[in-house]
Amino acid sequence: MPRAHTARFITGARRGAVLFACACGVCLPSCDGRAAAASATDGPDSPFWVEPTGRAARQVRVWQERGREQDAAVLRRIADQPTAVWMPGDGRDPKEQVEQVTRQAEQADKVPLLVAYNIPHRDCGQYSSGGAKDAAHYRAWLDSAAAGIAERRAWVVLEPDAIAQWASGCVTPEVAKERLGLLGEAVRKFKANPRTSVYLDAGNSGWISDQRLLAGALERAGVSQADGFALNVSNFHTTPVTRAYGDKLSDLLGGAHYIIDTSRNGNGPLPPEQDKATGGNGAESWCNPPGRALGAAPTTHTGAARVDAFVWVKRPGESDGSCRGAPPAGHWWADYALKLARTRPTAPAKPAAPQPVQVEKPVPVLKPVVQPVTPPAVMPPAAPAVTPAAPPAPHPSPQTAPAPLTPAK
Repeated sequence: MPRAHTARFITGARRGAVLFACACGVCLPSCDGRAAAASATDGPDSPFWVEPTGRAARQVRVWQERGREQDAAVLRRIADQPTAVWMPGDGRDPKEQVEQVTRQAEQADKVPLLVAYNIPHRDCGQYSSGGAKDAAHYRAWLDSAAAGIAERRAWVVLEPDAIAQWASGCVTPEVAKERLGLLGEAVRKFKANPRTSVYLDAGNSGWISDQRLLAGALERAGVSQADGFALNVSNFHTTPVTRAYGDKLSDLLGGAHYIIDTSRNGNGPLPPEQDKATGGNGAESWCNPPGRALGAAPTTHTGAARVDAFVWVKRPGESDGSCRGAPPAGHWWADYALKLARTRPTAPAKPAAPQPVQVEKPVPVLKPVVQPVTPPAVMPPAAPAVTPAAPPAPHPSPQTAPAPLTPAK
């Protein structure tokens, strides 16, 4: 559905996201055909909040203190970008940290991007398994998370993988029966806050091929009451490929809007046939693949009427799981972060022009190996804001209990 252009950003993405086409198709600082995150910084075309003491920012300070100035400068391509804050779950109360984050963002006149990732039976037993103990505990967690946001602005990406895993059949019948209803409750809970935008996660373009099934699940989970859906969270599919998939899914949902995680899609996904050759097990080309690059910087200037924003939901440099010699899921991996920031993107920053979509007959559900997202290893309270002239000191990634300055994903 077309929307009027406006020069003022208003939370409630369907009604107020700024969507202007620029010379490169998206309003980004670089027009040389590369994904633009390598040179972009948070600026007037991004309404999103930058966490001042994120892991990348602290790593920058460590390398500066150790004389690695060049590496520190490269890593700023991550540290200076707004990335999502994954709300505490797995038995932890999210209210205090969510309140701190939203207050800091409000003081900076920016919008925090939050991730709700605590659905019961999360991730089908994969690297990021866990979640709330049961439906009752999940409802209490939702109450706390929504109370932490209150009347302040926020965007919430709701339960990465939850619907796609439901559609892929990896959840048990008992879990499947309650999941979509719980997601609907979550949508309504967050949308009861007057300035919260909600996007239901819908997997990625390489996962569920039966988009009618996926659209039906999204409808049952309350997407019509949300601001739209989210694609490519923690994955690597290019923006043009994701756009083509997203527009078809949007058509099945009456023109629903969506957002795209572009954090690591600058070179697209690792071809599955290269998985074993690069240290994988043959079925995990999504897990810390080498040779990937940062994608387009977070912005609401997407050049696409239905795409409300490019966002960095995945925090580049945090591990997908203990594969390829990586630390556990959600833990900081400085070497991988540096490679992401240093690798030259090859995927075009300009999305392909949208084409008329012919609705096809349903096809069988693709049942791939589950592609889990990775929540942060720890979620301590957000650190106080700092002045731009003095970046906060980095802290080594903990493997046990959180240190006072260990941020989220």
